[in-house]
This record gives sequence, C-alpha cells and structure tokens, in this order.
Amino acid sequence: MQTSQVPCPSGLFLRIAPGDTLFLIALRIGTTVDELLRLNPGVEPESLPVGELLCLPERVCPSRIFWEVAPGDTLFEIARATGTTVEKLLELNPGVNPLNLQAGQAICLPG
Repeated sequence: MQTSQVPCPSGLFLRIAPGDTLFLIALRIGTTVDELLRLNPGVEPESLPVGELLCLPERVCPSRIFWEVAPGDTLFEIARATGTTVEKLLELNPGVNPLNLQAGQAICLPG
C-alpha cells in the first residue's frame, strides 16, 4: 500500500500498529471494513504493513477524542465518567451496540 499516491478525502489517517487488522481498526473507530477498503484501495487486508497510514472516513469522530473501552465498561459508566449522556454517545457512535461493547473499542466522545 502506498498511501502517498492515493488521495485521502478526509485528511484523517491512522498509523497501522502491530497486531492491527482492518476489522479491529473499524471496530475501534466506529466504521466498517468495507469503508476502510473503499478509502484505501491498495491495502492488502491479510497483511497490513506496520507503520503505514490508513485513510479514515471523514465522519470518524468530530472531536477526535476517544474513550478506549476497558473490560466491563458500559455506555452509562462512560457517559458518567466523561460528563455526557448515553444518548449523546449513541448519536456520536451510530454503529456501536451498547449491549456488546468490546475491550479496546474506541468510543467517540463529545468535544
């Protein structure tokens, strides 16, 4: 993958870390694997090169502030800890299933 030759409409990037998969990245930032593949046409899902940049969708997280879900976290606890509401978190994270949060998942927080 050569991200420098593929324009990124959003201008938002994520550097691939060891152990990353498109599925885990999509889960973390609240998008889909299909959307990541559409934005990164040269990417090989089976072998993501550590250190390369992935183009992210524009509507990832307007504030660019995330909460990394820990085991046992609930949206209610995250909302309470960050001074917001569950409703606002669901609005900012439309793909999140509040009954099935995953450790390591990134929840977009209001700015």
